[in-house]
Amino acid sequence: MLSERLSDTLNRLRDAADAAKRPMPTLVAVSKFHPAQAVAELAAAGQRVFGENYVQEAQAKRAELSALALEWHLIGHLQSNKAALAAELFDWVQTVDRPKLVAALAAARSPQRGPLNVLIQVNIDDESSKHGCAPEAVEALAEAIAAQPRLALRGLMAIPAPHEDPALRRAAFVRMKQLFDALAARHAGVDTLSMGMSEDCALAVAEGATMVRVGTALFGARPVKA
Repeated sequence: MLSERLSDTLNRLRDAADAAKRPMPTLVAVSKFHPAQAVAELAAAGQRVFGENYVQEAQAKRAELSALALEWHLIGHLQSNKAALAAELFDWVQTVDRPKLVAALAAARSPQRGPLNVLIQVNIDDESSKHGCAPEAVEALAEAIAAQPRLALRGLMAIPAPHEDPALRRAAFVRMKQLFDALAARHAGVDTLSMGMSEDCALAVAEGATMVRVGTALFGARPVKA
């Protein structure tokens, strides 16, 4: 039952937060490739925040679930030619990693919807296979976002390398927390550090994550995309 998986995940996060004496993080349920019916079932159990990797998949699910009051996060790489649609569909975009996206999202965001919440994605382990800006590029990108009234700079997001050694994952989370603290000291409104997934969310919370992105632990194995 998805409701049982949700309860187990929330308990795991609460235990990690209590042990580290940190606030309970926001849980983003990653519904990539899972049907709208599964999202509705998890929503019925109390989950309200969902993450999607693909703009068009999210568009279809939002249409099917329009009667539900859900918060939608884009957590996958965003192509510039999809930025206008993303600005319309999502409440948060967690993967802003270049100035071109900043301008495109700001231009497309309707003033009637209020500012679009954005996170800067950081390639914290400098992996060639992953998107995200370099740590040293964070401040310039933050300044560009802060200059756009239709965007709200909320913080940072990262997907560290999946090292088998927990100490190496912890080190990446620690570096992200240091970047986050420095950013928050310079920009009002920065309050979100999104890091940690199903297998390492407890470790991420211990190191300061305020938001975690969990898919498999909630929905089970991800179905193969047709």
